[in-house]
Amino acid sequence: MFEGSLERFKTLLLDTSFSFAQNGLRIFLVIAGGLIILRVIRFSLHRLEVLLIKAKEPTESVPGSTRKRVDTLVGILSTIGRFAVWTVVIIISLDQVGVNVAPVIAGAGIAGLALGFGAQNLVRDVISGFFMILEDQVRVGDVAVINGTGGLVETITFRTIVLRDLAGVVHVFPNGSVSTLSNMTKGWSAYVIDVGVAYKEDTDRVVEVMREVDEDLRQDPNFGPNILGPLEVFGVDKFGESEVTIKARIKTQPIQQWAVGREYRRRLKKAFDAQGIEIPFPHRSIYIGEATKPMELLVRQSAPS
Repeated sequence: MFEGSLERFKTLLLDTSFSFAQNGLRIFLVIAGGLIILRVIRFSLHRLEVLLIKAKEPTESVPGSTRKRVDTLVGILSTIGRFAVWTVVIIISLDQVGVNVAPVIAGAGIAGLALGFGAQNLVRDVISGFFMILEDQVRVGDVAVINGTGGLVETITFRTIVLRDLAGVVHVFPNGSVSTLSNMTKGWSAYVIDVGVAYKEDTDRVVEVMREVDEDLRQDPNFGPNILGPLEVFGVDKFGESEVTIKARIKTQPIQQWAVGREYRRRLKKAFDAQGIEIPFPHRSIYIGEATKPMELLVRQSAPS
């Protein structure tokens, strides 16, 4: 009887050891597979990083900005990939050691669903911020108009974008609430100028003076490096009440359009004064006619009956 019990114990021990060995081998294979998948993910992300940098670097206005942006995106994707792979590895390993993972998966699904409903605005902000950075729609230091509010971009995160306007007021926009975004300083900027002159002036002569002022401004060591090309004159744009409007544009380095434009206007005013070109102010001619004579009325009395 004792010998039979000993044999059964040995058999049970061998079966348990064999089962442990099998489970251990399976867990080892699962971990090895996870490591291989992580290496594939790292290699793929590295290739993606190289391709994005090669595609974006030739058009960047700030050296090194493309690499920083791509490094941020690749880091986030790498973190998400590692989290997903190790989550799957842990769940499969627990299943191999006899843990019932169905309740764990179900509980995680319910928790994720509840979290998704409770944080849907946060998720929307993060996804919008991710694509905003990925597509290089705006960057720190740009001047942008967001939802009708303009200012200098001070901070960009995956949840919010922060502007400071000319009065120093800070505006914070959740990325998911950005419905319109206008970047005024991406790549290059422009100063559009409407020059109004009197109807008696020769517009060809006015354009010639405008080009001369632009040429002098481009020779200035302080303003010339910020101007990207000669003045673009679009021509006569409008006939106003008291002036003819000529529209032109100056292309500049990003954020330099206002400084260059103000200096150009100052010099243009002096040039017009020197050349005798009139910049009219709105006026109206009032005509006073003759007074209307009073209307004569004839009163007729009826005869008494």
